[in-house]
Amino acid sequence: MTPLHHFGDLLRDALSAIPLWSVRALFVGSLLAVLIWLLRLPRSATTPRDGRVRWDENLKTTASSPC
Repeated sequence: MTPLHHFGDLLRDALSAIPLWSVRALFVGSLLAVLIWLLRLPRSATTPRDGRVRWDENLKTTASSPC
């Protein structure tokens, strides 16, 4: 076996020791953190600069929709 195999086995063993519930919590938590950050952005950062305001130009509603 090459040194890369040993390193790969060491990395796999280290990552498999992390509980799955904590990985899920970190994943969902990071998505929630990005959503909260997005919703707290000022209006000037999410609307067009030319003053036209339509229902579909606010990036907050588009980015926070589930689809």
